[in-house]
Amino acid sequence: MTEAVHISSRDNALVKELKRLAGDNAAYRRLGRVWLEGDHLCRAALARGVKPALAVFSESLWPAAPAEWRTAARRNVVLADALFTDISALESPAAMGFVLDLPAAPELLPHVPTVVLDRVQDAGNVGSILRSAGAFGFKQLIAIKGSAALWSPKVLRAGMGAHFGLRLIESADEALLNQLAVPLVVTSSHLGEDIHRSTVPMPCAWVMGHEGQGVSPALAARAAMAVRIPQPGGEESLNVAAAAAICLYASIAQP
Repeated sequence: MTEAVHISSRDNALVKELKRLAGDNAAYRRLGRVWLEGDHLCRAALARGVKPALAVFSESLWPAAPAEWRTAARRNVVLADALFTDISALESPAAMGFVLDLPAAPELLPHVPTVVLDRVQDAGNVGSILRSAGAFGFKQLIAIKGSAALWSPKVLRAGMGAHFGLRLIESADEALLNQLAVPLVVTSSHLGEDIHRSTVPMPCAWVMGHEGQGVSPALAARAAMAVRIPQPGGEESLNVAAAAAICLYASIAQP
């Protein structure tokens, strides 16, 4: 499809919806749709076979938009440049984006390498952990209630497209982890064996804890193994995203 509907009014219902999706971290849950802004995220979605419901272009970009973008979605919409700038949450609006139908929550796979987020709240940390999970072969991520909204605009931007290669289960109860057939592994600043001296099981489910409180005592008690990351420069200086990258790499670096 190459035709498009042109919109120039701020009172248009779609414009109002796009602004909510771009600026409200919880809007996707209420509206059942997800906003991707910029060619990097949009290309990442297309590369994984995602079919957008809607492609949105600024008026100035539309005449030069590549054919792959013009034909990607079921419908194209062109916004006046000022409208696109108004809905954008970026300092430099990207001039195009996709609206996706919110993916249905997948069923948990018991045996695959998994990352569990235990109330990790910073969007940048969550997005970075998603990227590490994808890079190191972890197929599934479970976000326990209290974690940042996985499909929020900030997490999407921080994830840089990693969302589309992972099974994402959010707002999960801890009881869901009973379905996992792989061992839980937790990190601690003071308990457990040094990670470089440990034989980390693979596949496993790494539990990454709250930025300030760490892994909850209840989850720590359920873990098959606890490890610590030595920090000779000062204990607890790593943030959770950096710790996750080290831990996930350790799983694939076993001799």
